[in-house]
Amino acid sequence: MTRQSFNEGWSYRPKVSAFQEVAGAGTETWTPVVLPHDALLSGTRRPDVPGGETTGFFPGGVFEYRTQFPVAAAERGNRIELEFDGVYRDAMVYVNGSLAGQRAFGYSRFAIRIDPYLRFGEDNEVRVHCRAHLDSRWYSGAGIYRDVTLVSKGPAHLANGSVRITTPDVDADRAVVEISVQVRNSTQETRTLTVSAAVADAEGSDLGRDRSPVTLLPGRTETVRHRVYVAQPSLWSVESPNLHTARIGLYDGDQLLDEESVRFGIRTLQLDPHRGLRINGREVTLRGACIHHDNGPLGAATIGRAEERRVEILKAAGFNAIRSAHHPMSSALLDACDRLGMLVMDEAFDMWTSSKSDFDYSFDFPEWWERDVEAMVAKDFNHPSVLFYSIGNEIPEAGSGTGAAWGRRLAEKVRSLDSTRFVTNGINGFVAVLDVVLPAMRRQRQSAEGGVNTMMAQMGAMLNHISSSELVTERTAESFAVLDVAGMNYADGRYELDRELFPNRVIVGTETFPSRIAEGWALVRANSHVLGEFTWTGWDYLGEAGVGVIRYADEVEPGSVSIAHRFPALTAWTGDIDITGRRRPISYYREIVFGLRSDPYLAVHRPENRHREVAIATPWSWSDAVASWSWDGCDGTAMGVEVYSDAEEIELLLNGDVVGRERVGAKKAYQADFEVPYRAGELTAVAYTAGQESGRHTLASASGTLVLRAEADRADIRATTDDLAFVSITLTDEEGTVYPARDRDVTVQVAGPAVLQGLASADPMNTESFLGDRHRTFDGRALAVVRPTGTGDITVRVEAPDCASVTVTLHAR
Repeated sequence: MTRQSFNEGWSYRPKVSAFQEVAGAGTETWTPVVLPHDALLSGTRRPDVPGGETTGFFPGGVFEYRTQFPVAAAERGNRIELEFDGVYRDAMVYVNGSLAGQRAFGYSRFAIRIDPYLRFGEDNEVRVHCRAHLDSRWYSGAGIYRDVTLVSKGPAHLANGSVRITTPDVDADRAVVEISVQVRNSTQETRTLTVSAAVADAEGSDLGRDRSPVTLLPGRTETVRHRVYVAQPSLWSVESPNLHTARIGLYDGDQLLDEESVRFGIRTLQLDPHRGLRINGREVTLRGACIHHDNGPLGAATIGRAEERRVEILKAAGFNAIRSAHHPMSSALLDACDRLGMLVMDEAFDMWTSSKSDFDYSFDFPEWWERDVEAMVAKDFNHPSVLFYSIGNEIPEAGSGTGAAWGRRLAEKVRSLDSTRFVTNGINGFVAVLDVVLPAMRRQRQSAEGGVNTMMAQMGAMLNHISSSELVTERTAESFAVLDVAGMNYADGRYELDRELFPNRVIVGTETFPSRIAEGWALVRANSHVLGEFTWTGWDYLGEAGVGVIRYADEVEPGSVSIAHRFPALTAWTGDIDITGRRRPISYYREIVFGLRSDPYLAVHRPENRHREVAIATPWSWSDAVASWSWDGCDGTAMGVEVYSDAEEIELLLNGDVVGRERVGAKKAYQADFEVPYRAGELTAVAYTAGQESGRHTLASASGTLVLRAEADRADIRATTDDLAFVSITLTDEEGTVYPARDRDVTVQVAGPAVLQGLASADPMNTESFLGDRHRTFDGRALAVVRPTGTGDITVRVEAPDCASVTVTLHAR
């Protein structure tokens, strides 16, 4: 048995048919790429792209990938599969010109058997066709954007991906590890073989073994089960993500025919409305972040290190759970959550039978949903980080009996495949009764321009009122009843209401507004039946452009109510973390609300916007404040200062002089507001509780020479297709204090066995490509992403006008 990465040796181009090629249309050159790869990222963003605000104004397209590879004659008789972790979208896989398989959904892992189409002892060609066109409400990317693996197994083998591991009985003294695997016999004779299973800890020490004979009739597949008993088990949790490895071997006598190795965790889950969620017997409150699948400057390309870095940063910011919105997450991201200790809600679909975009998955759902649910559960089953399967997000059908019937069908399908986790659904009460709300809105002459997000923003505080109404209570009762946990989008008004109406209902806030962090968290802490909340969003993302951008009166057309921003809007600008991985001020506010930070946090409004009239600030918006006291040419200008704190009072000092003292929470919970005439130096916030200092935070002004700095997240990287180096670029003074208002065009050159995979800033209004070697900083910062192509030393040189160049050295091994 062999299992090897199949990410290298590919090329791609815009797709043309054979007939078009005959007519001379196939002149586009094939561009070499290493997978994972996002074909859409190379497109030219234009203001006239249909539905451009949804995709960040990237145009759709149809693409084809190809690769050639030799297959040895000795492989004849083996079962050979190509395993795709995800292809967006409508993938058609051809081997030597013959269709070998297809997949409609863009987020499912799927395997295509290719040995019937191979020429053994010769070179073979694989082509993959795919597309993206008006089929998503966010930036989807396109192409083979996740890993590909080539799997070859002998005539008698362990079925690929069939290992299932559960830990049904765990206590302090021992854990029962149940391991099942499917064994396939594709020969024409009955065979009696042996299956072994061994469990090892993270250091490789043997913790337990079992063996079992299995008799296989010709062409039959049988399931073999083992129970291995592990003494004094090391349990998996957020704080201690202990992992184990199960090794399963298939033997004919002493001859090893096949083997599989699977990492898993030992842990228990319990759920009830009185003690909430318990992991290993301990109550856990979900501090959750919704995330989209793109990785900013990498587009949709799901490269392992980028997924790992994202989890590292989210966890450091105080989150302990992520919700994949609104599609199954990548295997690489699940692996990172397992290793680092991040809880997961994996989500199946954004739509069922009712479409949200012109050509979305709703056209394929009736035929494909069952296979795609099977694919999600198969991918997630052995990952201890996965606690919840979400069957949908803001499904309009959820407010009807037929929609509830679909929900029941989906939930029971999940349970038939995996009864060890909890099933939820992100139900938006407002969306569930749109058939009633829309006519009412029309009667009130409220525009529906901009889609459901615009309507929700218009409704403001009314959204909770609608979600808590008797109409929504009645219309969603059955849809909630089919679930283990009631997922609620923007409906914290139901938390206390449902404690009385539905005393057995357990709730999780599957989406919440950034503007209601404090209110929502107070409700979570006060109600044991509410497991926690997932904010929209933890990480900024491409598309849904400008949903969180504050828009001022001088840039909005009179009478406009749409929250969709015009070109060149690129990102939603609603994440705690920006697309380069930098924490925004809202992240520190949330950390304080969570009770994870005792020091206050200072943020200052951008002076250029200080006196502009706000025209649109959606519930997904945060203030435009940044953590800086470096503002050239602003002497004497009144600066708006926000201080986030859980203390009682904040005293503000400028260069040691008291400029004000305010009560925290006077206007907004966990916040004190000041107006301070700007003067360079040090601005310090001192927190007081019961008259005693409880923490402080200082912002210092940058001064003097402009210095260009570059720093890699790691100096040593692996020469594999799943590793990257992230190089942070900043414009500072000689002491390292950032100049946010002296942005420059930075140029990045990479020498050695590597390429510049992406270059970006966090600017949500941006016309620059991520694929070039030059990009303008935003608030004094940019990010370069370097991808190794071989082993050896790599030099990254960064230049900017008026600055000495800087060099970073990496080593790939």
